[in-house]
Amino acid sequence: MSTQVFDTLPDEGTQPIARTEYGDVRGRRQGSIDVWRGVPYAASTAGPNRFRPPQPAQRWDGVRDCLEFGEIAPQSAGFVPVDSGLHMGEDCLWLNVWAPATPSEEPRPVMVWLHGGAFCLGTAAQAIYDGLRLAETGDLIVVSVNYRLGALGFLDLSALGAEFTTNLGLRDQILALEWVRDNIAAFGGDPGSVTLFGESSGAGCVTALLTSPLSAGLFHRAIAQSPPATTVFGQDRAAGVARRYLELLDLPTQRASELLHLPIEQIIAAAGILFDEVPSKEPGRLAAVPVVDGDLLPGYPSERFQQGRSHRVPLIIGTNKDEASMFRLFRSPIMPVTPEAVNAMLLGVAAEHPGLSPERIAEIASAYTVSTPRGALSMSTDAAFRMPARWVAEAHSAHSPTWVYRFDHATPMLKAARVGAGHATELPYVFGNFGSFEHDPTFWLGGRKVAQEVSGRMIRRWTAFGAHGVPAALDGSKHWPPYTTAARNTLVIDNVDRIVDDPDRDRNSVWGDQVVGFY
Repeated sequence: MSTQVFDTLPDEGTQPIARTEYGDVRGRRQGSIDVWRGVPYAASTAGPNRFRPPQPAQRWDGVRDCLEFGEIAPQSAGFVPVDSGLHMGEDCLWLNVWAPATPSEEPRPVMVWLHGGAFCLGTAAQAIYDGLRLAETGDLIVVSVNYRLGALGFLDLSALGAEFTTNLGLRDQILALEWVRDNIAAFGGDPGSVTLFGESSGAGCVTALLTSPLSAGLFHRAIAQSPPATTVFGQDRAAGVARRYLELLDLPTQRASELLHLPIEQIIAAAGILFDEVPSKEPGRLAAVPVVDGDLLPGYPSERFQQGRSHRVPLIIGTNKDEASMFRLFRSPIMPVTPEAVNAMLLGVAAEHPGLSPERIAEIASAYTVSTPRGALSMSTDAAFRMPARWVAEAHSAHSPTWVYRFDHATPMLKAARVGAGHATELPYVFGNFGSFEHDPTFWLGGRKVAQEVSGRMIRRWTAFGAHGVPAALDGSKHWPPYTTAARNTLVIDNVDRIVDDPDRDRNSVWGDQVVGFY
């Protein structure tokens, strides 16, 4: 078991040291919080480890400086803002730790963050995910995890040969959770009180791991912010995508093993083409996503939830009111946002779900008026995020405490830009990190004071849940009752929070109870 050995006085000049199972790590003190960046939880994925499950980190002698971020997972340029000073590389399995510097008589709760980015973009090094404010406000430990993405993490190549393993990104995350279990005590954390939380594809990983036997016991609470919970492939579809990837690389199937030795630039370039091609040809689908493999994911997570087979842990789950608007703004092919693309998505859904008759599809389409830009955006929001979150909440709440929210808050500038409460706009509120993007326009028309108040309430709710398993802010905020099928209490987060019973019931009734996934 790791041992806490870092200094006890919160002196800004102190460089705290923690003893992990692989060796001692030196961090840096920032005010009242000790910070370690780029702590390895696994070996480099370069060379023979490229498509293998994560391997144990190499032990080191002496004290390792963990003052800077490690290499970010190889990825194509995308709409996720990444600091230009960061470097890509295959030695990308590391994490960051924020821990209160003042010792505590009791070990502190732990919150472990999984970043988003459509399973192919992003990093735990993004400034918006700095955990200092959360750790400070909640008096708890925050860990953010870097993991493999895209072709190296979520493109299932297992149909091409035994050299390739399924769900590598999820396996990285599980190993990181095992690292937390075995080492977080060295930082003052309680391995028996871990909350796993994430946003977008990170939240999709949370919902997937909630149904995985391999993650049982590694976390004790979960938060899923805008999870694409039904975006999981079966292996037949994954095999077809893998074959197309080889075509883009001009590799016949019998030479698939050459992927282990190709330059990483070539791997990423072909993946970038594939990741644009798949959602353009099949709106609503991504190329690289978690896959039902009979091992880590024994079945589709949506079905496992429906069968009552998700882990018995408290859950917060929710979405943003205007999810799809951000994809329109960035002209991203990842989500269908035009009437034509949304209609193509509906035809694809109908083909995958024979139980959905053409009349049923037409009924759903007419309820949204998908022939209009506004209706198409609403449909895209609901199909990708809101309905999957609702289906998870309906099933999980049958056996475990569940809280549902809808994030409605938007600054005057975001409203004027017709973004509103778009996808990922809740992130600076959860972390308290406004202005973390260059030339951030969020407050150009004002609204900072109200936004900071909204953020304060969200941070207090999230950290109360992380500490006690109940999102009670204890600051006079609106009481947030649990969600059940008898009382679909939903916290609508805005300038003034309010509780609404099933705020989107009209659209919910159109979809019905049948789970519709992008398989």
